[in-house]
Amino acid sequence: MTEEIIIAGFGGQGVLSLGKILCYSAIMQNQEVSWMPSYGPEMRGGTANVTVILSDERISSPVLKSFDTAIILNQQSMDKFVNEIKPGGTLLYDPNGITRHPERKDINIYKIQGAALATEMGNPQTFNMIIMGGFLKVKPIVLLDNVKKGLEKSLPERHHKLIPLNIEAIQKGIENVETVITL
Repeated sequence: MTEEIIIAGFGGQGVLSLGKILCYSAIMQNQEVSWMPSYGPEMRGGTANVTVILSDERISSPVLKSFDTAIILNQQSMDKFVNEIKPGGTLLYDPNGITRHPERKDINIYKIQGAALATEMGNPQTFNMIIMGGFLKVKPIVLLDNVKKGLEKSLPERHHKLIPLNIEAIQKGIENVETVITL
């Protein structure tokens, strides 16, 4: 099993953290991982993306030109990456701020109202974990127990008190992902 993923949005949405937690979670399952971030110098508010590869085999290169899964969190990223998803692949996106929704018919498309759900939870910083939950629902390639271990590994100890809130956000994402198109 090899899963090649792009996670893309604005800096400040937790794009890089989402990728890092996903990688730590896969490590807990004895998988090989690659995490390659890309962001502009402006960080918060600028574009940010990370390519993540999870595999049962050695990973030869972190450089990807096409993806099994794209997690898209803004229009600029949708425009840039929607056509780079492999036929039969998966797109998960938050429609907040998306003006041109995906029209491809050869991929599985799911949406999740991450921004709205994070606001509903009263904590906008849970946004990326809601997205993580949506991803785990449509692509259960890491176990929730390992995501918890991944959170413990990636968060500084002073923030471990926030892990239950993050797990709650992941559950909310799992429960609220919507199917748009499935093959």
